[in-house]
Amino acid sequence: MSQPCLRVFFGSEDGDDSTVLSRSPENQQKMTVSLAEILPALTDAVNSDRAWLEDFIDDPVVITTDLYEVLLVYQDLRSTA
Repeated sequence: MSQPCLRVFFGSEDGDDSTVLSRSPENQQKMTVSLAEILPALTDAVNSDRAWLEDFIDDPVVITTDLYEVLLVYQDLRSTA
């Protein structure tokens, strides 16, 4: 089974690379990806204690309510085990 890979896009697909990215939080570009796309890389980075994770430690992550509820229950079950 092949692992999904992340794709990084620089500029627009039509070849117009005149877009300037701002580093201010309100102007950061956002994209939507599935958990399956990023989980293997994040798991490896955590297990390998990669320093770059610290760069993103305070970044907000948007998840669905049902995933959040499952994570809360899982966290509670792990703390009681």
